[in-house]
Amino acid sequence: MKPASGTAATVDFAARPRLVAGAGCLARLGELAREIGATRALLVTDQGIVAAGHAARVRQVLEGAGLVVVVYDHAHENPTTADVDACLAVAKAGNVDLIVGLGGGSAMDTAKGCNFLLTNGGQMRDYWHTHAATKPLLPLIAIPTTAGTGSECQSYALIADEATHQKMACGDSKAMARVALLDPTLTVTQPRRVTACTGLDAIGHAVETFVTTKRNPVSHLFAREAFALLNANFPVVLDRPEDLAARGAMQLGAAYAGLAIENSMLGAAHACANPLTAQFGVIHGQAVATMLPIVVRYNAADPVAAALYAELAVHAGLCAPGNVDAAVSSLTRRLDDVLKLAGLPKDLATSGVTAAAIEALADNAATQWTGTFNPRAVKAPEFRELYRLALGGVA
Repeated sequence: MKPASGTAATVDFAARPRLVAGAGCLARLGELAREIGATRALLVTDQGIVAAGHAARVRQVLEGAGLVVVVYDHAHENPTTADVDACLAVAKAGNVDLIVGLGGGSAMDTAKGCNFLLTNGGQMRDYWHTHAATKPLLPLIAIPTTAGTGSECQSYALIADEATHQKMACGDSKAMARVALLDPTLTVTQPRRVTACTGLDAIGHAVETFVTTKRNPVSHLFAREAFALLNANFPVVLDRPEDLAARGAMQLGAAYAGLAIENSMLGAAHACANPLTAQFGVIHGQAVATMLPIVVRYNAADPVAAALYAELAVHAGLCAPGNVDAAVSSLTRRLDDVLKLAGLPKDLATSGVTAAAIEALADNAATQWTGTFNPRAVKAPEFRELYRLALGGVA
């Protein structure tokens, strides 16, 4: 199938980060750090990664290359300005010239947030939105232990204000990692549910970035390849968690999807997901995956979006080319199926969401930045209908 028409021709693509991938590539960390010229590293991670032994491995490799290492190991899920401030204190005391983010998206966000304040001063609120850093940032090496957020390939940090709980997307091209090190051996210790929810998040990234209004030829390529990798390997890592080839493919797919986000942003499924996490505690990847097939069906009413979804399905081997409607149906069926493979419910009611909550959820979703890039306009009335369908068709 030829690429769908309507893809924007404007491209502004900086080829970062450097991607180093493969089982055992963590052993190259010291070499990569020395190439950058680093001598003192801040390792940002969390207690789960410490308990799994990964933080000790990273520290050993860095120290083996002659670097001094200081550690901040209290990164939390959904990091706040207080988390960043605590990390900053460790960084200042250590007089570091390199930051290493080890873990999932929260560790990466904490590392990036710390980098802003360490190099440019001020408060996180000063970096809300984009391109507020006036001075260079320290080099960052990002080492994901999941295959989901793609944060290792993005220049944004999502940090919540400790007082107001407002989530701030703080982005700057200078915050992009210098190197993303993808070693699938680091993902094997994940519980099955974490593997499932992070994988679903990555699938959501690939599907949404493929059709946004900000899409371009670069995001098109990364999103298409990301979905093909993730679709093929998601069932494998659930059934055979020790399969390093599949784990590596998932990591690469998540990284490609992260690069697609960096170039084209996200859409309505993510706009719907954030309020579900905030108000009902639905895990982010599960929330995205629940909303995604419904959003795809909604967007497919637009012929350009439908043709793009069809291309995605054909490229991933879900159907033969030729019939756009059939291809879109094959995609939405697959998105329904991956929820079942993960052992997660298809509807929101099972997660405790009620019909009475739809109005507040929709109002919140309508304020989410990602929704502004959706290929079909979505405001509070449309979000109410999307939530109603996800609830099980009960208004």
